[in-house]
Amino acid sequence: MDVEVDTQTGVPTFRIVGLPTKSVTEAEQRTRSALLASGYEWPKQRIVANLAPGALRKEGTHFDLALALGILASKERIPQPPLKDWIVVGELALDGSVRQVPGTLAAAIACRQADLKGLVCPAVNAAEAATVEGVEVVPVQTLDECIQWVRGRWTPPDVQVVAIASPSGLEDISEVRGQGMAKQALEIAAAGGHNLLLAGPPGSGKTMLARRLPGILPPMSAEESLDVTRVHSVAGLVPPGASLIVERPFRTPHHNVSLAGMVGGGTGLARPGEASLAHLGVLFLDEVALFRPEVLDALRGPLEEGLIRIARSGGAITYPCRLSLVAAMNPCPCGYRGDRLRGCRCSDRRIESYNARLSGPLLDRFDLRIAMTRLTRRELLGQPEGEDSQTVRARVRAARELQEERYGPGVTNATASRSMLDLGVRLSSNARESLGDAIERLSLTGRGMVRVLRVARTVADLAAADAVTDEHLAQALMFRMDDDIEGAAA
Repeated sequence: MDVEVDTQTGVPTFRIVGLPTKSVTEAEQRTRSALLASGYEWPKQRIVANLAPGALRKEGTHFDLALALGILASKERIPQPPLKDWIVVGELALDGSVRQVPGTLAAAIACRQADLKGLVCPAVNAAEAATVEGVEVVPVQTLDECIQWVRGRWTPPDVQVVAIASPSGLEDISEVRGQGMAKQALEIAAAGGHNLLLAGPPGSGKTMLARRLPGILPPMSAEESLDVTRVHSVAGLVPPGASLIVERPFRTPHHNVSLAGMVGGGTGLARPGEASLAHLGVLFLDEVALFRPEVLDALRGPLEEGLIRIARSGGAITYPCRLSLVAAMNPCPCGYRGDRLRGCRCSDRRIESYNARLSGPLLDRFDLRIAMTRLTRRELLGQPEGEDSQTVRARVRAARELQEERYGPGVTNATASRSMLDLGVRLSSNARESLGDAIERLSLTGRGMVRVLRVARTVADLAAADAVTDEHLAQALMFRMDDDIEGAAA
């Protein structure tokens, strides 16, 4: 996007063209005050600023700094050649300081892709921009600093890359009491990138278990960290002075979230939603049956494609959303249907209405479905048992490496194409016979059979097995056959 400024003789006015929104047209007041506060005169002429391409609607305050430099360059107060082949972003305060703007990392990536010299940006955004190799970053705190740099009278400081880590660290799976089968399902979900549905009464540990998933997922690569940080940068969620997000995101939207809040949108330029903010991480939907059906059904396409396309009258934008979906629900509105100690108070009609909020096509996106039960007295009073997250993560990482060797970087058993899966799943003779029996016994559709094979391949990868045996297949069917889940969410 180009910023062009022209000063002409005539009545002193300032006009911005190129489909600007209100936040862009207000740049006149910010730019004027910033220039005056920095000791520079405002031209008493007619000023026209063009934001090209003219057919694309412009939104945001990041044009301020470029507009101020353009005004000075048009009056030959600063030399124009140094501005060529540079991207300039930044919002101006009335006192001439340069404020933080969202999307700086995306601007740096665009700078590298266009083979430009570098990026001039607010100092608080410089660390995130510096994560892009091959791009020179000029951090400025004031408009005057930027002007002196253009004139060759100021040398910008070096920028350090600062990783963003969780302040409390990742929660450990060894802290979860009981629920051995659910822990096993969580490991399979992490190893193969599968979606997981947990159903059970209140207090059975559904939320606690879901929060342990990031701790057993493999660490992000440098490219993955850059990809995640870019989405958060566009949303304005990268803290000032920070650079890379190095831990996988864990997003937990409230069940009142809007459609735009979940998949992205809003007025003006479409913003990334919770699904995109969970890219390469975990999207946890607690009390999933309380979410609006249209919000849940909007996830069906993105879960399959790994992308969200948002169309607007001024154009379309695409955000990534390759994520692990974990959903938790009660078996009924009161939560105690089938509980061995407390009776359910819900009528059949209320239960039917509750379960109908989850459509069949959405349920079909969950490769793993687990019915969790109330913890026993021994489990509640005893010490937590089981492996820690570091041990489980090592197995998950080894399984992911096998899948990368099989399919290529970033592809898991859950996301591999059908042709890739057919080449990767080699069934033993006994496993093929067992699958045929399951198709008839469970009335599996073609999609259901493929999802069983995906999970079975992951179980085999965790065991470092070359072929999928009937034992691996039986375990995959166990996580799909659960009658409690079918009854609670059919």
